[in-house]
Amino acid sequence: MRAIRQDEFGGPEVLRLVEVDRPEPAPTEVLVRVHAAGVNPVDWKTRAAPAFLDTPPFTVGWDVSGVVEAVSPGVTRFAPGDEVFGMPWFPREAAAYAEYVTAPSRHFARKPERLTHVEAGGLPLAGLTAWQILVDTADVQPGQRVLVTAAAGGVGHLVVQIAKARGAYVIGTARQPKHDFLRALGADEALDYTTTDVAEAVGQLDLVVDLLGGESSVQLMPSLESGGLLVPVTRGGDPAIQAAADERGVRVARFLVEPDHAGLGALATLADAGQLRVEIDTVLPLAEAAEAHRIGEAGRTRGKLVLTP
Repeated sequence: MRAIRQDEFGGPEVLRLVEVDRPEPAPTEVLVRVHAAGVNPVDWKTRAAPAFLDTPPFTVGWDVSGVVEAVSPGVTRFAPGDEVFGMPWFPREAAAYAEYVTAPSRHFARKPERLTHVEAGGLPLAGLTAWQILVDTADVQPGQRVLVTAAAGGVGHLVVQIAKARGAYVIGTARQPKHDFLRALGADEALDYTTTDVAEAVGQLDLVVDLLGGESSVQLMPSLESGGLLVPVTRGGDPAIQAAADERGVRVARFLVEPDHAGLGALATLADAGQLRVEIDTVLPLAEAAEAHRIGEAGRTRGKLVLTP
C-alpha cells in the first residue's frame, strides 16, 4: 500500500510517499481502508521534533474515516463493509496517512450517515477534544458562559457547536472576517482578538477553552468566576498558568485527548441530528501531505485539512 513516511525530523519536505506492506489486524482489531485522513496540529508538531513519536522512521496521522476491510477474532461491533471513523492508538503511532490502518475495533465508531468520508475524516481528534473537554471534563450545563479562543479553527469550530448543543452561552474569538462563520455555527458573540481586550470584553465566565495556551491562558484568567475552569489545550504545562489559577481561585485542567468510541458515537449522533457540522478548509491527495502541513502551519485555516488516499 501507499503511505507517507519520514526518516528524520524536519520541515514538511521530510514527508515522502512510499510503498509499504499492508498491515494485518491482530485479535480484536479491524483493518480499515482509509477514505480520508484528517490533518491536525499534532501531526506537524510530531513531524518536526520528538514529541509522542520519538524515533523515525514513522508515519504521522491519527484521524481516519473509511470502510472495514477485514475483522479479526474477538471483533463483534463491525463487519467488512461497515463505514467507520476513529482516532486509533493516540498518542502512539497510528500511521493514518496511508491507504490502510489497523487498530482495536473500539477505537472506531460507525461513521455519521449525514457526513461524507472527507467530513468524517476531519472529525475524530478535533471532535473528541471538544467533547471530552466540554462533557467529560467540564460537564457544561445550560446557561453557563463559555469562551473559546481560535474558535474558527479545527477544534474551535466544533467546541462552539457542542457547547451550544449543551445550552451554553458561547463567545468565540477570531479575526473579524470569520465572525459571520462563528455566528452561523451558533456563537452568541464573536470577538476580534486583534482589536479587542478579550479578558475585559467577555464578562465573567464558567469555562475557558483556550486553544492558544501559554500567555493567552494567563491573560484570560481574570475573566473566570471563582471556581471556574480553564482548559489550555496547548502549552498547558506552563507553570505561570497554574500560578495564576492558584492566585485567583480557579481551576486548570491539563488535557490530552484519548481514543473513545462512546465519544465518537455521541459526535455521530449530533452530526446526524444536524447539530454538528465539520467545516473543511482544504482537501488534498495523500501524496500532497507536505503541502497540507505547510497550509496548516500558516495558521489561517477555517475548519479542517483532510487527505484522501
